Amino acid sequence: MEQLELLKSRIGMKLVRIGKMTRAIAVQRFTALGYEITPEQMTVLAALIDHDGLYQRQIGALTLKDRPNITRIIKILEKMKLVTKTPDVNKRKVYKIAITDEGRKVFDKVIPTALELWQRTIEGVPEDELLITLKVLQKFKENLESELNIQL
Repeated sequence: MEQLELLKSRIGMKLVRIGKMTRAIAVQRFTALGYEITPEQMTVLAALIDHDGLYQRQIGALTLKDRPNITRIIKILEKMKLVTKTPDVNKRKVYKIAITDEGRKVFDKVIPTALELWQRTIEGVPEDELLITLKVLQKFKENLESELNIQL
């Protein structure tokens, strides 16, 4: 496909739109099911499930959320007793965030809804096409990572 035609196809806009649609549906479902956390809070818990004991800036880098949003989300999760904040022994005002047992329970409660949404998203897509799509998206990610200044 010619580069101008590729640009006109608005791949980036389509990806953003799909992301926003997914988030909006997740918010609707989380609200309808009475979950005590939001999809954004779930992404922070997911990062901590995968890598427990992260600094706030690391969580921000993994979730692509800015510092004020991460600070706000962590404050809410801490108030709900889903995470703990421990000051770093070497630096003031730097905290390590860890998920609590209650945080794991809440995550386990909401993950089936997120998986259902994923299943709905890929419905009708043959497995071979899905694998190619995931491979291409991974390549997009790799191409852009070197341009993004995020320290982990």
